[in-house]
Amino acid sequence: MTKQGNMGCARRWLIQAGAALAMGAATAVCAAQATMPVKHARGETAVPANPTKTVVMDMAVLDTMQALGIDVMGVPTVAKWPPQLAQYTDQRYLKVGSLFEPNYEVIHAAQPQVIFVAGRSAPKYDELAKLAPTVDLTANPKDLVGSVTRSTETLAAIYGKQPQARQKLEALRASISALHGQAASAGTALIILTTGGKMSAYGPGSRFGVIHDAFGVKPAAAGLNVSNHGQAISFEFIAQTDPDWLFVIDRDAAIGREGVSAQRMLDNDLVRPTKAWKNKRVVYLNGFNWYLLGSAGLTSMQQNVDEIAAALAQGK
Repeated sequence: MTKQGNMGCARRWLIQAGAALAMGAATAVCAAQATMPVKHARGETAVPANPTKTVVMDMAVLDTMQALGIDVMGVPTVAKWPPQLAQYTDQRYLKVGSLFEPNYEVIHAAQPQVIFVAGRSAPKYDELAKLAPTVDLTANPKDLVGSVTRSTETLAAIYGKQPQARQKLEALRASISALHGQAASAGTALIILTTGGKMSAYGPGSRFGVIHDAFGVKPAAAGLNVSNHGQAISFEFIAQTDPDWLFVIDRDAAIGREGVSAQRMLDNDLVRPTKAWKNKRVVYLNGFNWYLLGSAGLTSMQQNVDEIAAALAQGK
């Protein structure tokens, strides 16, 4: 609602209420009722401006909101929070279900003004939209930097945090540009995820492909499956590909599951002769940021850029 709209609303409110209230107080009442159209992955939703009762069903969205200094009312229950989001274990935050399954009764009783979903919680959009205005900020893995930028700008517009968003996005863009320059002469890389004693590889356009697509690191293997689960590979595949760098995401460590660590899995006769192993260029990435948050939060993406840049600098 515009300033003029608020003034007109205020006059109508005073007439209807028949109360001798100051125009400023009435304007404030109407401003609190204002909504704004928000475009997102499911279309467009009218959302209250600067809502005070917010439910967030996604960790990456929480990551961005925390970076912008936005408070929330309800969060999912998570077995293991990333360190930068540990505050959300506090009892002052209403627990509103899991990342995959919202507790609709709790959310309904809380009467939120807006609900945010993304990624794992996005399939529940339709049901949640029946309870309150719901916004889907699911990131596009083929344009992850663009997705993070748009989500950040969307949240900043809703909550009046544009100055904070501009500052942090400018810093992110500058660091990505610098990393791209580093990557030009760094050689090739293979991205793998380990879990339950198995491995998958990821290339351009995949959920972890931002390393190639936006950060500029050359892929060591072409034509990899870009599905969410990547392409199943063997130690022989790593040996044959012989990348200059191995970027490793240990899913079990990220979710707190006991098992054979990625370090132990890769320490074998097939991997040791590769250029990456011999040159100490096997990089074990932050599983919280890469797997749990999908690099789709503002802080997690900045940390991931810094992590890759530091590895490339050390591995020269």
